[in-house]
Amino acid sequence: ITSPKSPPPNRDGPPNPYNRSVSLDQHRKDAPARVRCFVLTISDTRTPATDTGGDVAVAALEAAGHQIVGREIVPDNPADVQRSVRAQLSQSEVVVTTGGTGLTSRDSTYEAITALLDKRIDGFGELFRSLSYAEIGAAAMMSRACAGTIGRTAVFSLPGSPDAVRLALEKLLLPELGHVVRELQR
Repeated sequence: ITSPKSPPPNRDGPPNPYNRSVSLDQHRKDAPARVRCFVLTISDTRTPATDTGGDVAVAALEAAGHQIVGREIVPDNPADVQRSVRAQLSQSEVVVTTGGTGLTSRDSTYEAITALLDKRIDGFGELFRSLSYAEIGAAAMMSRACAGTIGRTAVFSLPGSPDAVRLALEKLLLPELGHVVRELQR
């Protein structure tokens, strides 16, 4: 016996809790192919000439057809990070930050970003650390990469290492960026 609120039984297995009328493929098909992105590097030492993590992010996003609406480097200071992110909310659908996600006394990106989030996307950090573990081993546990939403803007905080940025973009962000933005527009 099923209650009026329970989904209809799936004759091939347990009840399906997902909306069967809209598939993941349909969500991706309806997702925008081009989204407005802002890249923020958080570092006390990087300059435009040495911001290799930011360079990787911009190149990968542009190669995938996304629009870069701006780029900035700010010191690893929570107030500066929050000011920069807030300034982008009206013009960016996605903010990608690089740097400041480690454990040193100056690494404060996690605290700055999570204090702003309306919703967390915990799966991003979990998957990123899992993928990193396959590449760098147990040191992956020290990454505090995180993601979430502020209003209708998605924010992804990545480590500053070019290899980590490339991994996050290729394996996680680029395959789902349009889908994430589609969901935030609903």
